[in-house]
Amino acid sequence: MHVHILGVCGTFMGGVAALAKAAGHRVTGSDQAVYPPMSEQLRALGIELTEGYDPTVLEPAPDMVVIGNALSRGNPAVEAVLDRGLAYESGPRWLAEHVLRDRWVLAVSGTHGKTTTSSMLAWILEYAGLAPGFLIGGVPGNFGVTARLGEGPFFVVEADEYDTAFFDKRSKFVHYRPRTLVLNNLEFDHADIFKDLAAIKWQFHQLMRTVPSTGLVISNAGEPELEDMLGAGCWTPIQRFGDTDCSGAEWQARGLSPDCSEFEVLQRGQVVTRVSGSMPGRHNMSNSLAAMVAARHAGVELSTSALALAEFRGVRRRLELLGQPGGIAIYDDFAHHPTAIFESLAALRARVGEQRILAVLEPRSNTMKLGIHKDELAESLRLADRVWALQTPGLDWSLESALAPLGQRIEVSRAVEDLADRLVAEARPGDHVLIMSNGGFGGLHGKLLSRLQELASSRDRQ
Repeated sequence: MHVHILGVCGTFMGGVAALAKAAGHRVTGSDQAVYPPMSEQLRALGIELTEGYDPTVLEPAPDMVVIGNALSRGNPAVEAVLDRGLAYESGPRWLAEHVLRDRWVLAVSGTHGKTTTSSMLAWILEYAGLAPGFLIGGVPGNFGVTARLGEGPFFVVEADEYDTAFFDKRSKFVHYRPRTLVLNNLEFDHADIFKDLAAIKWQFHQLMRTVPSTGLVISNAGEPELEDMLGAGCWTPIQRFGDTDCSGAEWQARGLSPDCSEFEVLQRGQVVTRVSGSMPGRHNMSNSLAAMVAARHAGVELSTSALALAEFRGVRRRLELLGQPGGIAIYDDFAHHPTAIFESLAALRARVGEQRILAVLEPRSNTMKLGIHKDELAESLRLADRVWALQTPGLDWSLESALAPLGQRIEVSRAVEDLADRLVAEARPGDHVLIMSNGGFGGLHGKLLSRLQELASSRDRQ
């Protein structure tokens, strides 16, 4: 079958392309901008890519056109698909029909932590010799790719609540039919497609309706919105997890180190295993516990999961240390929601102690641009010693006003070059620079690394 994918360079759609290729199909794709790293990954797989959406990308007509959710009516290629009567479907639907059917699907959902928990879970299953397939919205360090078909019955999928396609406004995850479902948390996000939190909870309730009674729901006991959503109906056994403050959790994690990279796992109050050397942060302790309980449902002993997590290499753009030019640590983090921003800062603070943290924020997500969380932003950044933020042209609310509670700790720039200049002038050996954005931040990461390295080399020569 010839499958052509419109919007192929997105993380999810690029993963679908890789899976289709691995399944033996001829795969081509197009995107408005064919960009790395996904373009490089796909070309390495032998997938032909075309830039732009000219209708000629559909000549000769493919057997199936898979349309990404970034495309809408008015797109030339979309209009050509409809006008010519070509067969088409969404990425989630194609995944469900051609990959997930007859697989044991382990889905990880929630507002935060999906990518990390999915990556941990896939690695635990791999470590246990189960050769799982996976499709994850990031690059797990243990695999180096976002998607793999796998050899066994198990398939791990990051279950995103974003909408499916212009012709299917249900959340992606309703297509996946998981047997094992992790519910990490539930907050308001994606304000560009959801009116309010109730609209998101309704989508999660539809997901609950697809989990079989012989399956398992693994839910965070510390999240009241999840409990409220589950109260609307659940037909599947539930096991709850949380830290030792969550008295209603069957599974609990108790931190043993300041950054929670070492912790004990308790079942009904009894210690059953210990994890050492996992990712830092209370949120990652929670992610780890969720992954361990999900893997247990697939038959993996908790002790095996603990050993696997000690060898987990993290995920790109999740507190990823890019380099330490001149003794200044530069981190890349995907945090773009106040909760995620705070948790990333808390994890780094627990690890570095009193050393200075310079937080750098690009409010780039659609929800951030709409100003939905602007009143929570200052509080989410309170653990940083200094804060730099980029006032981009698409942001029609004032960062200075939103961050005013931080007082003299904040600086707002209107250009990446200016922001880079200020950071280079301020940073000193021993500092930790945490760059937070769900985009490329105008190449800021590379600019800082190169300029700070030049300064360090210059000092060495003097």
